[in-house]
Amino acid sequence: MTERRRLYLLDTNVLMHDPTALFRFAEHDVFLPMIVLEELDRAKKGLSEVSRNVRQASRFIGQLMGEGADLEQGLVLCEPEGLNLQVGTGRLFFQTDQLDHDAVLIADQSVADNKILLAALGLTRRYPDQDVVLVSKDINLRIKAAIHGIQAEDYHNDRALDDLSLLYTGIREVRSDFWTRHLPEHSWTEGGQTFYRIDRVDGDDWYPNQCLRLDGDNGIEAMVREVDSEQVVLELARDFRRSGHDVWGIQARNPEQNFALNLLMDSSIDFVTLLGTAGTGKTLLALAAGLAQTLDDKTYREIIMTRATVSVGDEIGYLPGTEEEKMTPWMGALTDNLEVLTESDGHGGEWGRAATNDLLASRIKIRSLNFMRGRTFLNRYVIIDEAQNITPKQMKTLITRAGPGTKVICLGNVEQIDTPYLTETTSGLTFAIDRFKHWPHAGHVTLKRGERSRLADFASEAL
Repeated sequence: MTERRRLYLLDTNVLMHDPTALFRFAEHDVFLPMIVLEELDRAKKGLSEVSRNVRQASRFIGQLMGEGADLEQGLVLCEPEGLNLQVGTGRLFFQTDQLDHDAVLIADQSVADNKILLAALGLTRRYPDQDVVLVSKDINLRIKAAIHGIQAEDYHNDRALDDLSLLYTGIREVRSDFWTRHLPEHSWTEGGQTFYRIDRVDGDDWYPNQCLRLDGDNGIEAMVREVDSEQVVLELARDFRRSGHDVWGIQARNPEQNFALNLLMDSSIDFVTLLGTAGTGKTLLALAAGLAQTLDDKTYREIIMTRATVSVGDEIGYLPGTEEEKMTPWMGALTDNLEVLTESDGHGGEWGRAATNDLLASRIKIRSLNFMRGRTFLNRYVIIDEAQNITPKQMKTLITRAGPGTKVICLGNVEQIDTPYLTETTSGLTFAIDRFKHWPHAGHVTLKRGERSRLADFASEAL
């Protein structure tokens, strides 16, 4: 039995969130009521991400209109210029007349959301043989639609995954029979590191730079270096937990942190994502590795740190000063971790610490996300903190700033999203982790164990 053709009525916030939503409904039709067009017109001015999305949606509609368009028959949803999209075969319809309705439950019919709801009611009565579905990011509108018997859905196409539990963790815990199932075909030593070449087994998923952990007498910690259709090359991970093998005075306290340092200190890896709750050491590890490679190894010219300026509470108002001074209140994590890193040595006294702070200030630059367009970073170590508050489009803008010799580190906790309409499965950080897992120059680790303090660990579990 074939599925009935649907008519999707889009709320304004869907197009504000994703202007390509017009083309995402396969063989089904799309309907835009007049109030949605009016709201798009009111929101088109400004420099915000929403305003840019609204203007792009209007341009898409303008391209579809063309000349001599028959609005009664609907506009054919053809592929938009400049985008490689898998466009459906449906049509785009507009509200061209007053839809009949009789909704006594809707008291204020002048509210924009209620006008959209009234349009959905009118469509269900005009086309009883067609499934009318209201698509909105607004849960309250979806609740009101359900009360009136209208089928309502969230916009799902912006999700990187159906469920956060499916997100790539970067670490694979293997069973005790690993060496029996994967007999090493060849092993060798190169540059002081040990490598193993093993055969792939049906049902095993391997990713480049994936971390491998096996406990027990024959336990190992290794990194996947090469993956092909038949074999996998493993490299034993460096141990940054031993004294004398620290990174800028910081030693790994658990296997996850050790894997993270292996990825951060590897110059062949251009993109690293670290996911974890508060206190797992994401920022400290990224900064320690950055300082070691910038000041000691001279691999990078300087460290650039940025983050999304999303408030947890009320806004504090205008901030005076330069770009770096305006960003300073948002960079408490940077100053807190620098305090730990500069005191880890313990030598030199106050004068030595002051000189170290001056040196670090000259090599660590704080930049705002607002001024990233058009920039190119050469030989820089870029840290994007609180990346869970960044949209996929913003994430693309940031990562594409990387020039030759630049390494980008994304840190975040998807359980602490403060940006409106972003969820765990639609965050730019989730997209980056999922889309880069097959790339041989990217790595990811999910940090699980808190190392800040016993108070912070208990609070993160109990509160």
